Amino acid sequence: MPTNDSELQIKAQRILDAIAFTPFEQCQPLNREFANIPARPGIYAIRHKTDGLLYIGKTKSLRGRFSGGHKAFLWAWLDKYSDEDVRIAVQPISHWENPALLLELEAIILRTTESPYNVQIPPER
Repeated sequence: MPTNDSELQIKAQRILDAIAFTPFEQCQPLNREFANIPARPGIYAIRHKTDGLLYIGKTKSLRGRFSGGHKAFLWAWLDKYSDEDVRIAVQPISHWENPALLLELEAIILRTTESPYNVQIPPER
């Protein structure tokens, strides 16, 4: 577990790099079961093939988060994105890390990005 703000920033940047720069073809396509997504805690991104990051979130179960639906899919549909052009990038986080850490990592990543489907996080003071 990161012990200070600097380590937390580094970990958040690694996670962001993983979800933002994984080749689109290696991200998980949309389907009904999401069987290829691990049922572990993690950070995820809904990505568009050319428009980049649409939404970033954290969850206790990556697979569970999508099997029940996700508001970003509805927004992508309303924006008339083709389902073939939207995929999910996931970054599992070790089980021993706590939910507060996931929340902190997500907040750091959201402050770094401008994903259009996320509510904007106020700047850190």
